[in-house]
Amino acid sequence: MDLLAGFDTRRIETFGAEIHLRVGGSGPAVVLLHGYPQTHVMWHHLAPRLAEHFTVVLPDLRGYGQSSCPQADPDNFTYSKRAMAQDVKHVMRALGHRAFAVVGHDRGGRVAYRLALDEPETVTRLAVLDIIPTYEMWQRMNAQLAMTTYHWMFFAQPSPLPEMLIEPRAREFIDYTLASWTATRDLSAFDPQALEAYREAFAAPGHVAASCNDYRAGQTYDFDADKADHLAGRMIACPVLALWGDAGIPASARGPLDIWRNWARDLRGAAVGAGHFIAEEAPDETYSHLLPFLLESND
Repeated sequence: MDLLAGFDTRRIETFGAEIHLRVGGSGPAVVLLHGYPQTHVMWHHLAPRLAEHFTVVLPDLRGYGQSSCPQADPDNFTYSKRAMAQDVKHVMRALGHRAFAVVGHDRGGRVAYRLALDEPETVTRLAVLDIIPTYEMWQRMNAQLAMTTYHWMFFAQPSPLPEMLIEPRAREFIDYTLASWTATRDLSAFDPQALEAYREAFAAPGHVAASCNDYRAGQTYDFDADKADHLAGRMIACPVLALWGDAGIPASARGPLDIWRNWARDLRGAAVGAGHFIAEEAPDETYSHLLPFLLESND
């Protein structure tokens, strides 16, 4: 059974990658961006419901799912959120959309807010799910947060250390990771078919290295890009919705909304009763926040 029945499948070449995506619905465009260690399938609860109101576009980020895994470069630009954001812009231009809303979870949320900062005329509304900005994460890193987000340091280590340790047991590693970030600390929140899609993609050749390169970029290129915007006083121009799990990762930081106020002038948000994977752990509650926000006029 296709969890996204009725969604067309496309593959679009961008400036440095081939992006696999699904497209469904009609109306104003909304892009949904997945996070680590998942694929576009993570939106299977929300995408069909949103497609009743919008044209919904579901890409796999470069290095994830069925998208290509380009060779990393020394300055980590290839897997930077700026590069991934340009993939999104390129895909949407190819589909005929010059301005659109973006919803991003986890790494996809970092791509989403980077696109909003780099291309303010492109992003009409922005929703970020269970993250705070990369710059803020590193600036707030302490013993407690380091234990909660150990993977930020581990995956960013030079190749081939994390790849060498993860690849031999990739399926076990992804199961452990997914379970450990839920409120229940198990895999019960995940549809079995979705879970198998995550396992297959993660264990495919090149994908562990690509996901590590994503985090290497986070510690270097992405941090520097965020820092430059922060020091210059640049703010996200469009309305922003921040949602986080009350048992998720940002909940361990004090005041996610207070943090996001340093980055967005038009901001609202709320905690959702879930761990990190709010779109799958609490899809109805997540939808109840997303739909009215996305339907609001920017006028």
